[in-house]
Amino acid sequence: MRLIIQVSTAAPSAERPLPQGLFWAETPNLEQKLCAEHQRLCEVFCRTDQTCICWLCTEKEHKSHDTVSAEAERSVKQKQLGETQTEIQQRIQERLNEIEELKKAVESLKRSACIEIKESEKIFTELIRSIEKIHTEVIELIGANEKAAVNQAEGRMKKLEQEIAELRRRNTELKHLSETEDHIHFLQNFQSLCAPPEAGDLPSVTVNTDISFGAVRKAVSELKDHIEDFCKGELVKITKTVNEVAVYSLQAPEPRNRAEFLKYSCQLTLDPNTAHRELCLSEGNRKVTWRRETQRCADDHPERFDRYTQVLCREGLSGTRCYWEIECSGGGADIGVTYKGISRKGVDHSCRLGCNDKSWSLRCSSSSYTALHNNNETAITAPRSPRIGVYLHFNAGTLSFYGVSDTMTLLHRFQTTFTEPLYPGFWLPSSGSSVTICQLN
Repeated sequence: MRLIIQVSTAAPSAERPLPQGLFWAETPNLEQKLCAEHQRLCEVFCRTDQTCICWLCTEKEHKSHDTVSAEAERSVKQKQLGETQTEIQQRIQERLNEIEELKKAVESLKRSACIEIKESEKIFTELIRSIEKIHTEVIELIGANEKAAVNQAEGRMKKLEQEIAELRRRNTELKHLSETEDHIHFLQNFQSLCAPPEAGDLPSVTVNTDISFGAVRKAVSELKDHIEDFCKGELVKITKTVNEVAVYSLQAPEPRNRAEFLKYSCQLTLDPNTAHRELCLSEGNRKVTWRRETQRCADDHPERFDRYTQVLCREGLSGTRCYWEIECSGGGADIGVTYKGISRKGVDHSCRLGCNDKSWSLRCSSSSYTALHNNNETAITAPRSPRIGVYLHFNAGTLSFYGVSDTMTLLHRFQTTFTEPLYPGFWLPSSGSSVTICQLN
């Protein structure tokens, strides 16, 4: 039995079916796979010009260029495609989780507002007719704050759903591209489809579910006792109290103790590609020690610090709150964060944590602390702590350092506006000194 496969660029239809025993397969136009210069099949990829070429091109126009087979280049870019797919899938799950949390928070806010409105109504029904106008104003005030909070949260959910839809659409396109067996088709569409997804950062929104109108209720009760003589003054008090309750505050309060800080704990690992050659990484890349002996490195990576004994973490932090803890031994260390663009080569200030406008750090010596940013130093008087907690609230623009013990002692807080992801990093000042990223989970 003979199996005939017919390849056509036109799909079969009811008016033009394929003969029995023939199969239709989608393929790019043959002309798109031919070299425009030599009219030969493109089987090579020029990395220098990022284009598909034929074998004759490698002997002429692209003779001195970096060329590989289309299949080899496909395998490299296939890996990049997989990484992009993984990132998109993670982003989808994060957004779905955030939507679920917002829905629960909004429902809680509605129930709380409903309960408090009813309680206020019970008090107002006991008042004389002369304060019925004030009664209405207070109810409207509570409802307006509730509506503002709900509208803000629902607007956020709508944007999240739009982003998820776009990510899913793109993920489908990438899946189709990943499964194609045609290397040329893959390479010709790779650039347009496999660009990294936009950050899509949206303002952090957290609905305050611990709303209490007890203060409002108390003010209304006092108004009942004072009656008409104090109506105007008490109305001002009620309005002020409602606003202070912050019904529409969509930002969770700052942590007050270590247990609350730990809710924002994140996993960090040191990046070997950034580590100075005399730094030794251990404990699953969570500890770094200065050995004063050159470590084995695969290459002189462009992201490696070549003069300062510094190392950065792999993880870039942005758009959220993060908390981690550090233990130092030996001669202390500089603990900080930096934008990825910090210089890595040389000994000028552009390479050192805290000594430029791209980084912020806390210098921990055996007897003192110093905060550094843009080469400005701030001396800190505080008891020595064996463990340092670092709290980053990216959207609020705060970076705080704490001494961790039975209580959290604020050592220093930087207030600024962060514009790029931040990478935690460390500088070790002397041989034998070490830094360990503590395991918090």
